[in-house]
Amino acid sequence: MKKFALVSVSNKKGIVEFAQKLEKLGYTLVSSGGTFKVLKEGGLNPVKVSDITGFPEILDGRVKTLHPKIHGGILADLRKESHKKELEEHEINPFEIVCVNLYPFKETVKKTEDIDEIIENIDIGGPTLLRASAKNYHSVAVVVDPEDYSKVIEDIEKNGKVTLELRKELALKAFSHTASYDIAISSFFNKMLGNKFPESLFLEYNLESSLRYGENPHQQAAFYSEPDFREDELPALKKLQGKELSYNNLMDSDAAIEMVREFEEPACVIVKHANPCGIGRDKKSIITAFERAHSTDPMSAFGGIIALNREVNGELASIIKKNFVEVVIAPSFTDEAKEIFSKKKNLRLIELPINSDKYPYFNIKRVRGGILLQDADTIEEKRENWEVVTEVKPDEETMRAMEFAWKVVKHVKSNAIVFCGENETLGIGAGQMSRVDSVKIAVMKANKDLKGSVLASDAFFPFRDSIDEAAKIGVKAIIQPGGSIRDKEVIEAANEHGIAMVFTGVRHFRH
Repeated sequence: MKKFALVSVSNKKGIVEFAQKLEKLGYTLVSSGGTFKVLKEGGLNPVKVSDITGFPEILDGRVKTLHPKIHGGILADLRKESHKKELEEHEINPFEIVCVNLYPFKETVKKTEDIDEIIENIDIGGPTLLRASAKNYHSVAVVVDPEDYSKVIEDIEKNGKVTLELRKELALKAFSHTASYDIAISSFFNKMLGNKFPESLFLEYNLESSLRYGENPHQQAAFYSEPDFREDELPALKKLQGKELSYNNLMDSDAAIEMVREFEEPACVIVKHANPCGIGRDKKSIITAFERAHSTDPMSAFGGIIALNREVNGELASIIKKNFVEVVIAPSFTDEAKEIFSKKKNLRLIELPINSDKYPYFNIKRVRGGILLQDADTIEEKRENWEVVTEVKPDEETMRAMEFAWKVVKHVKSNAIVFCGENETLGIGAGQMSRVDSVKIAVMKANKDLKGSVLASDAFFPFRDSIDEAAKIGVKAIIQPGGSIRDKEVIEAANEHGIAMVFTGVRHFRH
């Protein structure tokens, strides 16, 4: 009995070599369109689909394989005698192998805005062939990925045919491939129609790595990436040394990267449990930026994640090496720095481009029975939109300190309070149920004198008590969104203490 393989691919990578091996193994190749031409040019002897169907390709190639002579040969369950009998009656040859991949729809969307060209690259016959073959995996091996060609050939050479176990794996890959394709098409139409939050939401992520465990050892975990992640996002990281990154490492690294991206000047962020325990910047020196960040709370920095937006040299590596650190992230490391860090075998060293451009993306949070989806907090804020609401007006140095504090506080878990100088955090209070408690904790955690500092609050003050607490330690200015029914009372408290206060009109809750 003859063995038949249907070969019709958009991605021609390795297809001639694969087809040559199939032909040597006794398969009759059936093909169409561009694939037929490539196989003929490769010295092979494929049979045209139209010769089997008795019907030519029509509508500029839109209709080629949609025919009972093809789909009957794919969907026949050869475990059933009735199916075999029907194939004989209608003179249909069963296919053992179907090798198909789809028109480059995703690639077309990236390279052009021509709607007609994009629509023409929505494959119809291909997904039908793949789904039919995958459904009938008991009788058909469906091959969608060129990376699987060698695996399929090895299996045939060893066993005489593709084994059932491999056919199951290939079927799963085919269904995943068509699902991904449909998600891309759905996303394109939603974008075209301006549906930011569509009626049905389909998300695609690809497995990057299995993790040792999740937040705790009894929780299993894995890391998945978006199909089109940017070169400065976490899946693109390059680990130079150290242990495997854990779930908590990845969570904290992402938080640290997000924070350090706020700054164009040399900056350093140290993170523990997704909260900053120190942020520093400097006009010129990344070393000074690190020292400022670390001095905020050296105790909490123990075992933290460090993110820097400049290259790490040997001098800075020597300073960091004196401390216990889990992860160091930077755009690059000098050879000297790598050599110094290599003495700490467990330290994870991560290279990742760090830039300060803002771009829109979604935050996703799982809740029982669903997800919450929102824009990331990447709003562009301008100082000219802020309002000074007190009798005391802040000078330029104070305004620069408040700008710095406002960039920091949006990354601290609510209720969030930060005390800052012009270029460094001085005290951070995070995640308290009462705002005045966050103020007290920030004061308690401060490693330096807070007199003359500025205070930032992620949301409005519901009472004047936080202002009174801040006044005790000599805060000179406060920046907050405003918007409380007691704003007048809070402003009066600031005036009583001679504190400048600015309302931004924008809240930065972070849960």
